[in-house]
Amino acid sequence: MALIPFEPFRNVDGWKRDFDRLFNDFPAFVRGDQQFGAHRIDVHETAEEVVASCDLPGLEKKEDVQIDVQGNMLTLAGSINRTHEVKEEQMHQRERFFGRFHRSVTLPSAVDEDGIKASYRNGVLEIRMRKLQPPPRKQIDIEFH
Repeated sequence: MALIPFEPFRNVDGWKRDFDRLFNDFPAFVRGDQQFGAHRIDVHETAEEVVASCDLPGLEKKEDVQIDVQGNMLTLAGSINRTHEVKEEQMHQRERFFGRFHRSVTLPSAVDEDGIKASYRNGVLEIRMRKLQPPPRKQIDIEFH
C-alpha cells in the first residue's frame, strides 16, 4: 500500500476559483444589486498578451471609464449616464443599466503596466496588456566536494 502525504490545503485554489465563478456569474437581479456583476468581462491570453473584453453599452465619452492595473488585478470603474430620461410614472419596465459601476478581475499573468492599450467599439471595451517576460532562470553552480 502506497503512502500519500496529507496536504490539507491542496484544493484551496480550486475552491477559490469555484467561489469566484459562482458569485461572478450569479445574476444581478437575483442579488438585487445592479452594479455587482452587471458588466461581464472575458479575459484570455495569447503568447504575448492578456486581453480583457467588457460589455459597456452606453458609454458616451472616454472620461466615463477608468482602467487601473496594479499587480495582477484589473479594475474598471466609471459611470453610464442616460441623456433621455423618462419620467418614473411613464416607465413600465427597467432593465438597462445606468449609474456607477466598479468591477475587478484577477489577471492570469503579470502584465507590463506601460504596455496597456484600450479601445472602445460597438459597446465593447477591449484592453490589451503586454505580458511581462519572466527573468531567465539562473543555473546555480554546486560546489561538490
